Amino acid sequence: MRVIFVAMTLFAHLFAFDATIEVSKNLEKRTKIAIFDQSRTETQISRQIYDMLVADFKTTGHFLVEERYKSNKESSDLKYKDYDYLIRYRVREDSRLSIDIDIYRASNNQIIHRASFFVSSNNRYPFLSHLAVASINKYFGYPSVDWMTSYVIFSKMTGMGKSDIFIADYTLTYQQRVIGGGMNVFPKWADENKESFFYTSLNHELPTLYKVNLYTGQREKILENEGMLVCSDTRNNGKELLLTMAYNDQPEIYLYDTETKRKKRLTYFSGIDVNGQFLGDDEIVFVSDRLGYPNIYRKKINQPEVRQVVYHGRNNHSVSAYKNYMVYVSRDSDNAFSKNSFNLYLISTQTSYIRPLTATGVNQFPKFSKNGDTILFIKNYENESALGIIRINQNKSYLFPLKGQKIQSIDW
Repeated sequence: MRVIFVAMTLFAHLFAFDATIEVSKNLEKRTKIAIFDQSRTETQISRQIYDMLVADFKTTGHFLVEERYKSNKESSDLKYKDYDYLIRYRVREDSRLSIDIDIYRASNNQIIHRASFFVSSNNRYPFLSHLAVASINKYFGYPSVDWMTSYVIFSKMTGMGKSDIFIADYTLTYQQRVIGGGMNVFPKWADENKESFFYTSLNHELPTLYKVNLYTGQREKILENEGMLVCSDTRNNGKELLLTMAYNDQPEIYLYDTETKRKKRLTYFSGIDVNGQFLGDDEIVFVSDRLGYPNIYRKKINQPEVRQVVYHGRNNHSVSAYKNYMVYVSRDSDNAFSKNSFNLYLISTQTSYIRPLTATGVNQFPKFSKNGDTILFIKNYENESALGIIRINQNKSYLFPLKGQKIQSIDW
């Protein structure tokens, strides 16, 4: 696993709290820890788990971690007295892969907490680390990082005109193909438990939207459309979908009920309306070229009025919403003789301030975590992609490269 750490310097203003402007001022108070591999024998898997634990603790933004590998042969009683805690783990490889973790107070070498975790197979070892770190983070009373423990789902280009769908951990270290063959794009989780997902198949005469149960493999055809067909957001555990559908090359946003099979058209414009996202209970936010270029708009589901959201930039697209916040992509350059830069920006519906989240490169597909304090995104290079994680309050970001491969779209 290769992890690239990126420290971002962002703007901060001294007025009422708002995630678009507020950055944690207590990073120096992070818990200082040292990790020890106390497995009976040092194996490849125990060392891989060590590296993943270090990466996970760093990604939380709540811990200062010594990165140097330490085995059970190294004395830990005196050398680490200036640390807050020592974390000692033992890996067990039998019918399943397990880890036992003991947390010691460094000042007196007294144990304060014990926990055990397991996964079904060795190739799932990243989740063993993610489970442990999320639990320890919770034990110390820090804001939740439970997003670490769940799958991301993405569509990856596998050849000319071919795209398969994979599930993975957030570092992309573990990957498993769940849909293969042909062109399969725009996967979207159907429910909060991530048991099912929607995706668009371009392998038939018409684009077709399917729902797949991840654990049983059961596939259900939802609908097909003569033009564009993408599920951009879901709610009520997959009962209600926001779809981008095109008739006569006219993309518009529809609200679709999977139980009644009824669809309701939400936008009416002789141009492009795409990428609808639920904003609260009765609004959506979406991308439209109503001004002659892509920009971000919002509207009530049951009202016709459309309002512009962003007044910055001339090419704003790919939006994600969480409560009062939105993150979107903006093209920051327009030069025919050089590469364009696409960056992420965070805005609030309650203030006019815009907070930049990235500064360089091509950054796409931002998605809020379930609790809204973390953003997943894709940074694209010439021939490959990297999954990015932005910890909003910690003012830091991390990249996990997918070497030599390109991600078409992603959800978590």
